[in-house]
Amino acid sequence: MSFKIASSPHQHIQKTTAQLMKLVALATVPGIAVQAYFFGYGVLIQLLLAIVTALCCEAAVLALRGKKVKAKLLDHSALVTALLLAVAIPSYAPWWLVVIGTAFAIIVVKQLYGGLGNNLFNPAMAAYVLLLVSFPLPMTSWLPAAPLQQQSLGPADAVCTIFTNFSCSGYSISQLRQDADGISMATPLDTLKTDLSQGYTTEESMKKPVFGWLSGEGWFWVNLAYLLGGLFLLQQKVIQWRIPVAVLGSLFGFSLLAWLISPDTNASPLFQLFSGATMLAAFFIATDPVSASTTEKGRLVFGALIGGLAFVIRSYGGYPDAFAFAVMLANMTVPLIDYYTQPRTYGHKSKGAR
Repeated sequence: MSFKIASSPHQHIQKTTAQLMKLVALATVPGIAVQAYFFGYGVLIQLLLAIVTALCCEAAVLALRGKKVKAKLLDHSALVTALLLAVAIPSYAPWWLVVIGTAFAIIVVKQLYGGLGNNLFNPAMAAYVLLLVSFPLPMTSWLPAAPLQQQSLGPADAVCTIFTNFSCSGYSISQLRQDADGISMATPLDTLKTDLSQGYTTEESMKKPVFGWLSGEGWFWVNLAYLLGGLFLLQQKVIQWRIPVAVLGSLFGFSLLAWLISPDTNASPLFQLFSGATMLAAFFIATDPVSASTTEKGRLVFGALIGGLAFVIRSYGGYPDAFAFAVMLANMTVPLIDYYTQPRTYGHKSKGAR
């Protein structure tokens, strides 16, 4: 009898890595479609740039390492990394931003660590953090949702803005972000954080148009779409329930406690759950089988840590969305979490038993 020993990602379902990655990519389609509807055609252009860059970088490094290029490209892991990074970047950010980020994710975070199954950090989130720290202005220049935009942007405008920083009509990103009063609009999370630092209450801040209904104009529907995609992954058994449930439960618990103590200075739990990249992070990013915990108890701890860190960074840190930092910090703790949550080996007594 012969056995085949495989490296991570470890999956207990009868699907190949390529099949799993295809399902993950398919599950992002509803979120991408809703995001493109509310935030413009630039989302699709960023996706195309990221995918082309990821495949080219992956092929080049694999060729230099003497690996089989076609076989590795067809596992679709580079495709998923490109998708996750592209949807996290502002839809009208300059073209070089997504190219630099994707190249860093594939070449440095993935391939220099040894390729799929060996990377310590989630490649998309490591690249996102690099871009956010290095280029904070373009990385935070989200346009308001379509119903709030003063200038409607078509596909040609998207191309012009991404490659020249001006729309076909000559509007810059800063001008496109302005409302009817000439005030530059930010994301709901950033707006709330700024207003609270200036002494406004949560209720006063949320009267602004950018908040719309529940969690921000457009953002609720984007999160709902990624939630539906995440439920599809659970139904297909591509991911397990422990990490997303722990992420969302921890974020909900911390935000509920803070909201009950001081509703004037803290957003409601539902606002936290359906703002920013919450559902994308919980179902598509935190569940990365390579950089996440591998034990059942460990996945609960890992997810809860991400949710708690996201709340703390959103509330007290300098980056309103926070999930990229939360995921990377949790990635660093995985060896420790796995060490202390390993199940008892059959036939061995638990620690301390006599």
